Amino acid sequence: MIMAIRQGRYTLLLPTMPSIHGSGAVVGKTEGEGPLAAEFDYIYADDTIGGCPSWEKAESTLHREAVIRAISKADMSPQDIDLIMAGDLLDQCIGTSFGIRELEMPFLGMFGACSTMALSMALASVLVDTGAVCNAVASTSSHFASAERQFRLPLEYGGQRPQSAQRTATAAGAAVIAPHKQGTPCIEAAIFGKIKDLGIKDTNNMGAAMAPAAASTIADFLHDTGTKPEDYDLILTGDLSKVGTDLLLELLVKDEGIDISSVHADCGLMIYDLEQQDVHAGGSGCGCSGSVVNSYIMNRLKNHELNRVLFVGTGALLSPTSSLQGESIPAIAHGVLLTSGN
Repeated sequence: MIMAIRQGRYTLLLPTMPSIHGSGAVVGKTEGEGPLAAEFDYIYADDTIGGCPSWEKAESTLHREAVIRAISKADMSPQDIDLIMAGDLLDQCIGTSFGIRELEMPFLGMFGACSTMALSMALASVLVDTGAVCNAVASTSSHFASAERQFRLPLEYGGQRPQSAQRTATAAGAAVIAPHKQGTPCIEAAIFGKIKDLGIKDTNNMGAAMAPAAASTIADFLHDTGTKPEDYDLILTGDLSKVGTDLLLELLVKDEGIDISSVHADCGLMIYDLEQQDVHAGGSGCGCSGSVVNSYIMNRLKNHELNRVLFVGTGALLSPTSSLQGESIPAIAHGVLLTSGN
């Protein structure tokens, strides 16, 4: 049996190059008004997501729709899926579990905060590469209003957010990961990150909290693989947005002597038009990178506009309880190397 090969200290090379057989991305109204509107599979007319009675139910509906679309585009049914690895930002991942419960797929709940798309893709690809799983789904979701209610203040309070704050994307993304298939995007390597904590306590400054974790994982991957930033068409983070992106670039140069500025992009800066939309520092939330990767990025890997993309998803590992207790915000970043395949 071909097994994942550890290269360096942290990186896993995947010799069988598991493929992404289908991907799905669905978003809410605000995201559908952004620059990537044409890339998404479906845009809902408002954030109730078809008239759901709560924001949490709306997120569950969003998540289920992304999963169903990804499976359908892979020419499969839920009965073909051996395992779905998925999660979200809500307590006990109810956006996920309530959304997919009727699909009756074996389920492994994931929590990596906003890094969940990268985390679930990394784990799914490793399991497929080793033969433990044949057909897997990696998915995640977030909703602006459900996240605000849990982590900050319900929208009804009319709280004012500082310019460092990011908008949690109302969005969901899903990918069907299965054995290598000619002509489809592949996952050639995975890296699971370490927890980093810069001491940030401001829940309205997630980008700064997550940047050190992104810098650590990117540097580790480049060191392990002996590659340079210019070996990639894109080094994609999600979701640092403006504040976090500036800090990431500074940290990599200062601490590692690595300059990724010429090939770097961030999902939180791609999903919205910061000049025209009132999203402050940009986008965040599990669904931000989940929807961008499973639409814009996959589309360009398929047509070879992009051939090598290092996707590093970032997540803030806080909870409402930890914030009230005055804890700082630890962060994590996981990554996968996405290629156009052959």
